[in-house]
Amino acid sequence: MPRKWFKKYLPSAETIHANRWLAWLAPWLGDPHLWTLHRRTVARAVAIGLFAGLMPGPTQMPTAALLALWWRVNLPVALATTLYTNPLTVVPLYMLAYEYGTLILRHPARLPLTVAPEWSTQTLSEWAMGWWHWTSAMGWPLLVGLVALGLTLAALGYISVMLGWRLWVVAALKKRKAERDPH
Repeated sequence: MPRKWFKKYLPSAETIHANRWLAWLAPWLGDPHLWTLHRRTVARAVAIGLFAGLMPGPTQMPTAALLALWWRVNLPVALATTLYTNPLTVVPLYMLAYEYGTLILRHPARLPLTVAPEWSTQTLSEWAMGWWHWTSAMGWPLLVGLVALGLTLAALGYISVMLGWRLWVVAALKKRKAERDPH
């Protein structure tokens, strides 16, 4: 079952509580829904992670964590799902979001030819200001496109997990039935 696969790779609540850096979060992390591996909580967590993954840089995981706490879904899955954005994928995703925004707003596409700021060569405040200038140069099409793309990816992720989990369970039931009834 998918639950066994998830449990194999995700940290438990006890592991998080034992971590000295995260111990102060124990009052908020005590909710069992944050650690439950059910089809709906995992599907919602994937949707949250896909949506939050489009947030700028270091705000992705805090956004996913806050949304997971708010909607009481599996926290580790929500956090892990944000990792689909990385230095190799963020620029193509933001360009796709920009194009999506121009399509929605029926705005003529005029993509500014500026390079996204690089984290490794700057301090956090310099990087944040650079990121702000880079995204604001693209304006409303980017903002609308990021929200629309985030919602689209979230919906597709939710549907994929719900369908994939169901297919996995049906296949496991068929296999179990075939093992019991050798005819």
